[in-house]
Amino acid sequence: MAKKTAPAPAQAFPPRDVSLGITSAEDVAFPLRWGIIGTGEISRQFVSAARECSGATMAAVSSRSADNAHAFAADHGVEKAYDTYEEMVAAPDIDIVYVGTPGDVHKEHSLIAIEAGKHVLCEKELTNSVADAEEMYAASERHNVMLQDGVWTRFFPAVEHARHLIEAGAIGDVVMVQSAFSVVYTAQAVTLAYGDAKPTNIQVGGKREGAGGAMLEFENNRFAFLTFVAFPSEFSEVTEFIGTKGRITLEEPGHCPTALTVRIPPVTPSRYMNGNTPSPLQRFEYPLPDSIRMPRPFPNQQGFIYMVEAIHRCLASGVRECPQFNQAESLHLLDVIAAINSRRDR
Repeated sequence: MAKKTAPAPAQAFPPRDVSLGITSAEDVAFPLRWGIIGTGEISRQFVSAARECSGATMAAVSSRSADNAHAFAADHGVEKAYDTYEEMVAAPDIDIVYVGTPGDVHKEHSLIAIEAGKHVLCEKELTNSVADAEEMYAASERHNVMLQDGVWTRFFPAVEHARHLIEAGAIGDVVMVQSAFSVVYTAQAVTLAYGDAKPTNIQVGGKREGAGGAMLEFENNRFAFLTFVAFPSEFSEVTEFIGTKGRITLEEPGHCPTALTVRIPPVTPSRYMNGNTPSPLQRFEYPLPDSIRMPRPFPNQQGFIYMVEAIHRCLASGVRECPQFNQAESLHLLDVIAAINSRRDR
């Protein structure tokens, strides 16, 4: 039975790599045989989604425990299990490796695969420092392979749509970003809106673990207000981009949204300038692919498919990074995260 590709109903424009003319939409069928490093929950959900990409084969898995690798392969329909990471990445029939292990070993495991000449998709956060990330990217360039930072949020159709609107000036100049969740997800919303701009001032409250927040100030009177939520709590998770002409809301869950709302009033601020009349709005929905079956997923983990399909399209075209989240953005995001976290540790 032929695999289905991820649909994009109501999508007003193609994914970024396609719209820029870098890739072709049909190249989701470009064949890649995936090896998986790590057998935890995130790897389970990745495999469940990624295998629905028409060109993807879940070919191999390895773990620090050989028993875990063999059990994972049996449970999740992966073709072969290897007893060590080194054996798997040395296999000639593996094209690309997904690194789904904890963050403190991302660099080690990514470099094992890169040095073996394999493309790598590394789960976010890519690594713990900009210096380590630069070393990883330098290795990928030496070996002429992809190292893709797995910030999957950027590949969701709703987020692609929001980025398109921001870059097109639909909401004017963005003057405020508001986002709630963890540091990596809220910070990527800031870099999406403000590009490579560096904050001129950062104020942070809270410790590394638990609730907290940050205010980031940028030139030209631009700000970002980030809320780091506490587990467990019944928190709201919305991301908003507020501009001089309008507002974009990535609806819950804001880090992997399937809907966005756009408000562009005749005058701003609409309620104060128009007799308390609410701003007119447009709502766009991007349902997840219904072909993906995933028991007990985290919110919208089926959306891994969007990132996987972009990788297939890019590698088919000989492109070594996805424009949804490229090397420069990856390094800039890690720099912003490090600045926030250094203040949380005080």
